[in-house]
Amino acid sequence: MSVRKRRWTTAKGEAREAWIVDYVDQHGARHILSFRRKKDADAAAQQTGVDVRTGMHTAASKSITVSQAAEDWIAATALENRERTTLMQYRQHAAHINARIGNQKLAGLTAPGINKFRDDLLQTMSRPMARKVLGSLKSLLRHAQNRGNVAQNVALAVKIKANPRDKKRLEIGVDIPTTDEIKAILAASGRSRPLLLVAVFAGLRSSELRGMRWSDVDLKQGVLHVRQRADRYGIIGKPKSKAGHRTVPLGPEVVKALKEWKVQCPNSGAHGLVFPTPSGDGVALHNNTVRAFIAAVRAAGLFDKNGAPKYSGLHALRHFFASWCINPQERGGLGLPPKVVQQRLGHSSIVMTMDTYGHLFPESDDVHERLAKAEYALLR
Repeated sequence: MSVRKRRWTTAKGEAREAWIVDYVDQHGARHILSFRRKKDADAAAQQTGVDVRTGMHTAASKSITVSQAAEDWIAATALENRERTTLMQYRQHAAHINARIGNQKLAGLTAPGINKFRDDLLQTMSRPMARKVLGSLKSLLRHAQNRGNVAQNVALAVKIKANPRDKKRLEIGVDIPTTDEIKAILAASGRSRPLLLVAVFAGLRSSELRGMRWSDVDLKQGVLHVRQRADRYGIIGKPKSKAGHRTVPLGPEVVKALKEWKVQCPNSGAHGLVFPTPSGDGVALHNNTVRAFIAAVRAAGLFDKNGAPKYSGLHALRHFFASWCINPQERGGLGLPPKVVQQRLGHSSIVMTMDTYGHLFPESDDVHERLAKAEYALLR
């Protein structure tokens, strides 16, 4: 490894000079880097020397660009049969990445440069979106590292912390329907009643409702096995996570409604779906299931101050299910402990459950009485 000044004369007779870093990488190949300033050459020589000794160096001349790495990452993700919506999000993130650093070589990326990229994201988009884009950059660099296209992932240490103010607490009557509103929605649901009953009292995601099969429902035992889902485009696949595979008990009203629906249900087709398209020849699309819910909300007379349906997505019923599981029995709920609520919802971690619904768990009214008794028992 050597750092030296190089002088030369151009074809027009103009004098030029630059600082050269001349080195041999861990594979025995010789490379030359050129810099205008000596301090830049010295810094590059020092870092390159460390990377070569640890076997983590990738020559800039052999490095692909960030945009090429993004294409490879998305192509590899598509081969994993990821959902269409997921791929669309990744392509959107890649567009943001390419607009800023797409032309840069992977080997030329630095932590300071990624920090500058991070700052630009925060200045031009919302914090939650910026976090997702930065996360995708880390993923594509990790993929490039696994493919041998870059020695290290310089974005790993760069972070965007979540802002607690960005996460709004769910409110009863605003984000979560009240008990009276649920009664009104179900009373006005018409032909969609079986679908909405399962959503209310089993807490399934809309994709899980679309992918639900009669073979997954045990009407004798009163249980529902969540084994697959159908995305918004009607493509059937596995649940979102390992925790998504779960068994949910069904109450007698839901069982009764499903028995009646099984007689009326259109031909379930090859998939044997509980809620197929009206013609029975395919999977109901996302818009169709959401439209059924919104129609029931309208029919129930539930509107916001602007005259729009008060609840516009089936996830409102999943929120209600969570609150119903949490509420104590004296308030009409099940009074389940957090871990059981997590399992019923199919959350991958208890952290997700508590972050979303922790504030709904009742606080003890006799906290001071308990403290007094505990102190007495310890000190007597």
